[in-house]
Parts: sequence; structure tokens; C-alpha cells
Amino acid sequence: MTLTAHWIHHLNTWQSSGMTQAAYCRQHRLNVKTFAARLHDFRNEHSTPAFIPVQVKEPATALLVLHTGHGSRLELPITVSAPWLAELLRCLA
Repeated sequence: MTLTAHWIHHLNTWQSSGMTQAAYCRQHRLNVKTFAARLHDFRNEHSTPAFIPVQVKEPATALLVLHTGHGSRLELPITVSAPWLAELLRCLA
């Protein structure tokens, strides 16, 4: 719905008045439900959908590296659970 100059004037005046919608409508003898509907229309007409640019970064691949005395190397994700790692170390011992 295209808003008339009458409603645009009231909506702009209300926004700068600091009054509640109900108080403004009482003072200006406007129907509160109609006012709310015109405000909804106004906001829909004046809002432009937009995409917000997002920069996606590769997740950090932090590794836990275990070196054995025999020259072996075991790489595990840093997110490995402590109980699982403890069991692995017991098995390797």
C-alpha cells in the first residue's frame, strides 16, 4: 500500500515526539489499530533487504603432535578428548 502524505506526516511526527503510539493517537484523534497498520506499511516500504558481506575463514587446523623415541610421529586434532588420548598412550606404552 502506498502511504499518503497525511500518514507519512503523522508517522514522522510521532517518531520524533517521544510519545507512545497510543498517546499520540489519542492526542491526534487517530485510530490506534490503523496507525499501527500504517506504521507497519511504512516500515515495509522503507526497508531494503540487504546481504551482509561475510568473510569466511578456513578453520585453524591445530594439531597435537606426539613424537616417539623411535622417530615416529603421530598427529591428532587438538580437539581429541583427554580420556581417549590417555587410553591411546596406555596402549602405546
